[in-house]
Amino acid sequence: MTKSGSSILDRARLLYSPALRYFAAVAEHGAIRAASRELNVASSAVNRQILWLEDSLGVPLFERVGRRLQLSPAGEILLRHVTHVLRDFEQTTSELDALRGLKRGIVRIASVESVATELLSDLAASFGKSYPDIQLRITVTHSDNIARQIIDSDADIGFCFDPPEEDLLAVNYSHAFEIGAVVNKDHPLANKQSCCFEDCLGFPIILPSRGLSLRTALDRLLAKTETEPSIFAEVSTLQMMRRLAARDLGVCFQTRIGLNDSLDHAELRFVPLTDEQLHYNTLSILTHQQRKLKLAPAMFLTHAQQFFNNRFP
Repeated sequence: MTKSGSSILDRARLLYSPALRYFAAVAEHGAIRAASRELNVASSAVNRQILWLEDSLGVPLFERVGRRLQLSPAGEILLRHVTHVLRDFEQTTSELDALRGLKRGIVRIASVESVATELLSDLAASFGKSYPDIQLRITVTHSDNIARQIIDSDADIGFCFDPPEEDLLAVNYSHAFEIGAVVNKDHPLANKQSCCFEDCLGFPIILPSRGLSLRTALDRLLAKTETEPSIFAEVSTLQMMRRLAARDLGVCFQTRIGLNDSLDHAELRFVPLTDEQLHYNTLSILTHQQRKLKLAPAMFLTHAQQFFNNRFP
């Protein structure tokens, strides 16, 4: 368990049963002894609490698999409850700290790769100067997963392109970015003012992996075309797609976000696409529609909205 997790468990001791804390530690470490070292209590005490918890609930919480303890179906259900309890307690202590003027807290952020690389680092730096005691926990993943994390309350704030239409998602900011074909500076398309997707199919193409926001639109266009595409690669990271395009191995498709570092700028060209389905990709900042943000995430959201409005007026 991390140092931060241990601290939260220590503070939770005032409110929650030792059996639940011991159970969470055993679930994380998969062993009584490892959990006892983390909790700094005797192995026998941990084992006794687990046995008491199983007896009280009337179901086994662990199954022995080899030398490890693995959660039973009942244990998985209980762990979800304990995780939510500890997370809510963590947010509550952050708010109490803020009321004492400490300006502490935790902000859980989920972001797509391009925003994390190009924009979120600058946003985090400017926020950190104003609120150095607020901790940011940033997860980089694809757009569909970001929406799911917000809905499941596993993240407070999400940055993604073209989020799904869900009643539980609130869009706090949006900005449309032009989509283009990204090619090597010496590629035949490099000097065009614009092109269509069909023009790109005369060359090998590099596709984003399924789950990335652009892939669904690209698949729809591929289904309509009579041209048999030559797919050089399917790649899960935008940076690798750009590196392959820079080596003239194919045409990839992205917004300008992430194309500003020195190597990309020198080696690549951005050619806007004219296809209606690929004309724009909309960046959105998401929160949960029905959950009020705690103080620290709310402060970060306000800072993010101002940051993006200044960067993209």
